[in-house]
Amino acid sequence: MTPPGPEPEPGPAEEEPRPEAQPFRRHPGADRRPGTAALLTFAAVCAMLFAAAAVTVSVRHGAPFATEEAAVRWSAAHRGEPSRSLTRVLTATGSGPVPYAMAVLAGLLAGRRVRGRLRAVGWAVLVLAAGQAIRYGLMELLARPRPPVADWAGPATGYAFPSGHATTSALAAGILAWGIARRARPAVARTWCAVLALWAAGVGLTRVYLGVHWPGDVLGGWFLAAGLLALALLLEPFALRRRDGS
Repeated sequence: MTPPGPEPEPGPAEEEPRPEAQPFRRHPGADRRPGTAALLTFAAVCAMLFAAAAVTVSVRHGAPFATEEAAVRWSAAHRGEPSRSLTRVLTATGSGPVPYAMAVLAGLLAGRRVRGRLRAVGWAVLVLAAGQAIRYGLMELLARPRPPVADWAGPATGYAFPSGHATTSALAAGILAWGIARRARPAVARTWCAVLALWAAGVGLTRVYLGVHWPGDVLGGWFLAAGLLALALLLEPFALRRRDGS
């Protein structure tokens, strides 16, 4: 029999390969978006609804319906404290720096890395600014008078239709919902979408409660904002073509 040879000396322990750091990935459902046909249909419906409201305002030379007058009178008769002060605080969030801060946050959430986030922030701010410019042009064109100044419980400037606060808050809510949807899990995104929708609805309703807008002005602002958001989603792939690669 051959004598057994010397046992091999134990070598250095082999190190297990370390897992490579993985870049942050959005949730698999975060990039889902409505189809082109659905977005076009939705945008067309919103455009028709807004056009119907605008034509009605124009044909009536801005005169309110009886139901609109009743809504403003009811609001004037039910303005107590602290509801009036709380309403003023809520309505203040629908214009000024708050909507733009929401747009910037949406871009930061939607983009990846520095360049992607800068592009997404620029796109979000552009959509908001363009929507406000379109709203202002339509407001000057239609020139609908506001409710009587004696019914006002807050500051207001310019004409009535469409409501600037309603349009701007709805745009900002939709833009931020877009940013959250690209980052968060679907269930979380749906919850935040509901919260943002309630906020935008609340801002719009405060304009009637404070007596500075007719209800039709608020509805017109919502129709306009919804249509513009649908168009923005249609243009998003072209505006952010390299959003996942930078």
